[in-house]
Formats: sequence, structure tokens, C-alpha cells
Amino acid sequence: MNAPRTRVQRRPVHGVLLLDKPLGLSSNQALQKAKWLLRAEKAGHTGTLDPLATGVLPLCFGAATKFSQLHLDADKTYEAIARLGVRTSTGDAEGEVIATRPVAVAAGDLARVQAQFTGPIRQVPPMHSALKRDGKALYEYAREGVEVERAPRDVVIRSLEIAAMPADCIRIRATVSKGTYIRTLGEDIGEALGCGAHLTALRRIATGGFEATQCVTLPALEAMGEAGRLACLLPTESLLAGHTSVTLAAEDAARFLSGLRRRGGWPDAAEVAVFGQAPRAFLGTAHVKAGELIPGRLLNPIEIQQTLLTEATP
Repeated sequence: MNAPRTRVQRRPVHGVLLLDKPLGLSSNQALQKAKWLLRAEKAGHTGTLDPLATGVLPLCFGAATKFSQLHLDADKTYEAIARLGVRTSTGDAEGEVIATRPVAVAAGDLARVQAQFTGPIRQVPPMHSALKRDGKALYEYAREGVEVERAPRDVVIRSLEIAAMPADCIRIRATVSKGTYIRTLGEDIGEALGCGAHLTALRRIATGGFEATQCVTLPALEAMGEAGRLACLLPTESLLAGHTSVTLAAEDAARFLSGLRRRGGWPDAAEVAVFGQAPRAFLGTAHVKAGELIPGRLLNPIEIQQTLLTEATP
């Protein structure tokens, strides 16, 4: 008989864990593993990575889940390896080979294609994606052998580097806007080179202001005690690194948290992170217009108190 499964006692956990997602796990599987290790009550991630991709996956816990959209919209940087001359059904090594062509690519060809795909471009989303059509994910249609029409999407390739590698492969490094599919970029580059291509490796090395060097792996997290795991969490406000900071005295902070506008000498700002003064605590987001601080997404008093207690625990 199997031993009874140990029930994990959940607890409130608030903050951001920068995980280096391992090969072979879906983003949700990685999230659930980290959530279990932290015994967290509430968690979410900031945009999926395919099981065959590795790298930066910010995981949001507790109050931080309220601000995860900020990193869904952030620019991201990837490194990928594409094999030229071979197209697959999925655009990566997981799919079946559907076409092969000879490869005859010179350095000038790579420079031409690099310029062609830098800046605003249009992409047709791949069938093997989580985009929905009539309430059903495209990858579900793909598994049934059904191809549906997809409208091209406008995306921006902020920077692109393409370098030749042995065995008819190229290395791609790209910083891209939200909604960009690197598998599709690899396939389109292959077509522009006249031979087709598919990705054999993909790694996200940065998202927003977060980089792979800041990340912790699941094995490292597993090897830690509870205090060590909690120490890996960044504060919720780390998601708002580009925001203007405003600090309120206790009376104004209390009124702001109740949803009331505050008036002060602040310049207009579209994105503001608001803090209480004593003790210093993150309260939420706002924007400033005509000297008024207008509340956006707010933490509730319980979340603020739990965060302060956690930060005070050695």
C-alpha cells in the first residue's frame, strides 16, 4: 500500500521568487513545486515558458499576484539555437519533421536577415500555442490535426544577434516585446535564409529588470530550510522597479488605503509605487494627475501586516 500523502500546512507568503525554470517542466508545474516548497497559500507566474525552454520565470506569491501583469507586458530577452534545413510540426525539437532542405548560408545572409527581423515585424502565432479560438487553446486544435486561421500580430524585436554555429545551426539572441514567439521567429528566420529551421534550445535570460543570474533553481530551493527559502523572496515592490516612488505619512496612508485620493506637490506620473512612512511599507500603485495621487491596485491591511511580520522575522 502507498503511504498516506503528507498534507502541507499552507501559510500567507508575499513576494517574488525568481526561478530558473528547468528543462521539461511546464511553467505551472514549476510554480506548483515552488508553491509547495514555500507552503504558500496563493501563487501565480508572469508568463509561460514552454517545457523545452529554461530560464527566468518570476513567480508571484500572495500580494505580489496583484501586480504580475506588469511583467506579462515586459520586454524579454532570449537565447536560442536553431537548426537550419529542417522544419518540424511544432517549430521546435518536440515536433515531427515535416520538411528538409539543403543549407547554403553565408555570413552576408545572416547579416541581411538580422537587419530584416530587427524592429517592428508581423508574426502569425503558432498552432502550438496557448492562444484561444472559440474558447479553445490553439494547441488543442493542433493535437487534433486541425489548423485554424490566425491573424498576424504586430510585435517588436528590440535587438537581434544571429551567429553561425557548427552542424548547420545558428545562435539567436533577441530582446522582444510582449507577445513575440521565439519559435516563430526562428522559423521565419529559417524561411528568410531559404532553408527553413526549428529551435533545438531556448532560454529566457531576462524579463523586465530581472536576469538569470538572480534566479534560484528548484534543486537549490529543495536543499534549503524554510528560512532560506523565504530569504530568496524579493519584496512585492520589486515588480515596480520603473515606478516613481511616493511616501505618505500615517494619516494619508490610511486614507489612501481606503481608496481616497491624496493631494500634494507631486508632478504628474503615470506609474507610482506608494509607501507608508512609519513603518515603511508598500501600499500599492497609483498615478498622479494635477497634484492628486489617485489609487490604483492596493494591498489590504492584512497583507501589509503579514509582509511586515515576515520582513521582521530573522
